[in-house]
Amino acid sequence: MRLKGGLTALQVKNAKPGRHADGRGLYLFVRGSGSRSWVLRTQADGKRRDIGLGSARELSLAQARARASEVKAQILSGEYLRQKPELAVAPAPTFAEAARQCHDAIKGGWRNKHHQASWLASLERHIFPAFGSIPVNEITSLMVRDALAPIWLGIPETARRIFQRIRTVLDFAHIKGWCDQEVILRSVTRGLPRQPPSDNHFPAMPYAQIPTLFSKLHTMPQTAGRDALAFTVLTAARSGETRNALWSEFDLEARVWTVPASRMKMGKEHNVPLTDPAIEILLRRLRLRDHEGGFVFSSFGKRPISDMTMSKTLRDMGYPEFTVHGFRSTFTDGAAECTDYRKEVVDKALAHKLQDRIEAAYRRTDFFERRRKLMKDWSAYCQPVDKADDAGETQLQFLMDM
Repeated sequence: MRLKGGLTALQVKNAKPGRHADGRGLYLFVRGSGSRSWVLRTQADGKRRDIGLGSARELSLAQARARASEVKAQILSGEYLRQKPELAVAPAPTFAEAARQCHDAIKGGWRNKHHQASWLASLERHIFPAFGSIPVNEITSLMVRDALAPIWLGIPETARRIFQRIRTVLDFAHIKGWCDQEVILRSVTRGLPRQPPSDNHFPAMPYAQIPTLFSKLHTMPQTAGRDALAFTVLTAARSGETRNALWSEFDLEARVWTVPASRMKMGKEHNVPLTDPAIEILLRRLRLRDHEGGFVFSSFGKRPISDMTMSKTLRDMGYPEFTVHGFRSTFTDGAAECTDYRKEVVDKALAHKLQDRIEAAYRRTDFFERRRKLMKDWSAYCQPVDKADDAGETQLQFLMDM
C-alpha cells in the first residue's frame, strides 16, 4: 500500500543524495556515497529526536514503515526509552559547542598558532551570532547562506574560508553521531551572488605614497590599531605576526624582535631588526601597558586586536582599496625598483623561503646585518612628508647596498 504523498519502491531505489520524506515522520536519507538509511523523526517531551531504523538495503519500504509504527507505539508507552535509555540524555550540542570541540580535536595538526586562533575566532565573529546557539543537528543550508550573505562580497576570501570551516564542523558533528546524516551544503553558493574573480594578489599601495600614509598616521590618535599598522609597515611583517606579538619576543636593548617558529608561516624562527621608529612605537606601547607580559598591540594586553582593526584604520584614512598584507608587496617593489639590495636580502626580510632547493640547502645565512641596513633605509623613507629631508621628493631614496 502506498501512503498518500509517500515514496514508492522505485523512488527509494533511485533517490538522489538528500533527505526524502515518506510521511508520518519517516525519512529516507541518501548520502553522497550512495548509502541509504531510514530515520524516524519524533517529538517527545518538547524535544525532537531522530531515530535510525536501519539500512535501506536491509529494510524495504514496507518494512521501514512497519518498523516506524512499532517504534512510535513503544515511545508512546515509554517502553522504547526503557530499552534505549541513551535517547533520554541531553540533545545534540549547539553549533558553537560543536565548533569548539571540533577545533580542539583538529588544531593539534597545525604548526601555526595564529591559524589555530583565527580558525575559531572567524566563526565566533561571523557565524555564532547567527546560529551558534542552535543545535548542530538543526543547522540548514538556508541558515548557512543567510549567515554568509553579509560578508560574501565584502570579504570574499574570509567568507570562503568560513564556509569551509562550517562544513568541517558539520562533518565532525556527523562523525560524532550528533547528526544522523551528512549535511549537504551544495545549494548554499547558489543562493549567493557570484564573487569577483581573485588573482590571489593583495591590493598594495604604491611605494611612492608611503610618506603620505605616515603623515596621515601621525595625525591620528595613538591607538593600538594605529600603532600596529605603522609597526607592520616599518617591519614588513605579516599582520598576524604583529597582532599576536608578545612582549617576551622583544629585546629592546639589542633592537631585535624574535618571532618564534610556532607563529611563522614557514615554521622557522625569524629575527627582525628594529629601527628607531619601530622602537619608538614599542616604547609608547610599553608605557601604556598595565601589567608585565601580554600582547604588545592590545587595549589591555590580554587579547590581541582583531584582524579587522588595522584594515579599519586604513579605511578611516581614505585607503579602502588597499590591504594590510599588501604592504609587504609595497616594500618589495620599492626595494626592487630603487635600490641595489640583493633579492635574497629582501626575501629574508620578508621571511620568504628560497625557491631554489639547492641554493637554500647551502645558503644558511639570514643576512641579518644587511637587513638591519635595509630596514633602517626603509624606515627613513617611511617618515612623514613634513619630516623628510626633501618634502617634494616622491622617489624612494634608499641608501645603496654596494
